[in-house]
Amino acid sequence: MRDNFPAPVSDRKHDAYFVFSILRALDRVDDLKSEVPLLGRPRALDYAAAEQAELAEEGRSVEEVAHLLVGQLEGMPIWGHPRTQINVVPPPSIPSVIGSLLPAIYNPNLVSDDTSYGLMLTEASATAMVSGLVGYDPARAAGVFTFGGTGTVLYGAKLGIEKAFPDAMDNGVPAGGVILASAQSHYCRLNVAGWLGLGEKNVVEIPTHPQNDIRLDRLEAAAREALDQGRRIVALVATMGTTDAFGVDDLDAIADLRDRLVEDYRLDYTPHVHADAVIGWAWSVFNDYDFEENPLGFRPRTVRALAAARRRISKLHRADSIGIDFHKTGFTPYVSSLFLARDRADMQLLVRGREQMPYLFQSGERHPGVFTLETSRGGSGVLAAYANLQLFGRVGLRVLLGHLVEMAEALREHLEGHDSTTVLNDDGVGTVTVFRVYPDGVDTWTVKDRERTDPAAREELHRHNDYNRRLFRYLYDRAMRGEGVHISMTDCYRETDYGEPMVGLKSFILSPFIDERDVEQLVRDILDARQAIRDAS
Repeated sequence: MRDNFPAPVSDRKHDAYFVFSILRALDRVDDLKSEVPLLGRPRALDYAAAEQAELAEEGRSVEEVAHLLVGQLEGMPIWGHPRTQINVVPPPSIPSVIGSLLPAIYNPNLVSDDTSYGLMLTEASATAMVSGLVGYDPARAAGVFTFGGTGTVLYGAKLGIEKAFPDAMDNGVPAGGVILASAQSHYCRLNVAGWLGLGEKNVVEIPTHPQNDIRLDRLEAAAREALDQGRRIVALVATMGTTDAFGVDDLDAIADLRDRLVEDYRLDYTPHVHADAVIGWAWSVFNDYDFEENPLGFRPRTVRALAAARRRISKLHRADSIGIDFHKTGFTPYVSSLFLARDRADMQLLVRGREQMPYLFQSGERHPGVFTLETSRGGSGVLAAYANLQLFGRVGLRVLLGHLVEMAEALREHLEGHDSTTVLNDDGVGTVTVFRVYPDGVDTWTVKDRERTDPAAREELHRHNDYNRRLFRYLYDRAMRGEGVHISMTDCYRETDYGEPMVGLKSFILSPFIDERDVEQLVRDILDARQAIRDAS
């Protein structure tokens, strides 16, 4: 049994066996690679058989288990492949993979620094670097890595509950609390409200502009209505980069609105403003970029997009807390999410008495376990994030993001140049492009606005929704055969003015290996799919 574990003291023979076992597994994974954007070939997933699995009487060897593990990856998308454009999933950098591997071997627990030692310093360093990047005072801010983007929203909402209902931690959440967020914000707003005891029905969803940013007039009206009813605003959630279209809310105006509400209603608490910036945070590296000089030589369309994003991302410091995902636009493995609070005093609202946990914290200096939701917190996300912050610096992230936006702009330009395609987020400034494809005879100059605003176009909308679903299925089946570009689809890019969903096809560009050949390949695939559907009709 001991041979199955890394040696706790240096043992050259056994250490070599450990390293060889990892390298052999990586060799087997490499055997699954080809020009196809998948590992190996997709197979039918037999859940019925999986659910009948039983624990064997005798175990297997390290080599046999490693072979089994590699087999479980077959069919997975290769996120770094330039023809994989599915979702907000980047390829992890080499140092971030090492940053995930080392804690997997030595198993630090960030409940306290006596069980994580230098990893706790790493969390403090990463927090300080990102605090300075987004405009917080690192000496005043606090950060904690958590279980994902949903976790960051949960922490923000929990702080809001404790501000609006000061006895909630001890006595529970009373009725009357509301969360205000845009209709395009991540659906985790509902999970968070449900799990924290606010209730999903107490999430007020605010309409958005066609650019997918929140309508401030409707936000103010909803906030005042809630306060007039005697309700308490737990949190105003600003979405700094929506999942489907990279819509960015006007955080500056939201914070100003919050301050006006406190003054107008003479509130005895300050509603919490949380910035859900799990995608958009990385654009903070352009806060001090000279777009006039443009030293990295981005194209004019790219400069326009990056500068437009900076206009609102640069206001992140106005939020009371921020959610950051390194496993999205930070190029680390899952899961690496940072909840960042502007004022570390806010975290005191979550502190529990040490007498409740007498088996912990007998040594060490820093003990996040007294306020974190989690007791056990692994170090992989922390070390992976730290690795990439050190690896890229500001310039490296500018180069990566600038290139990805440049490729997305190239795709939008190509799609705008065909009479059968239209870009839905034509004011997009991120790396995602949402578009629709139409059959022959449709005027794509006018159809998008007509479908979005005119109830008389309902049947036409449904027909074209079905057409895009068919086209997506054709592209998906081709991608599963290893042909063409692998994109995704959203069933509801946004609702029309008359309440119907608009289906959109979606390209999310996050691979640093993509170039214009891959963009042009996607456009050819789309036109081929149109022809195939026409022939089948």
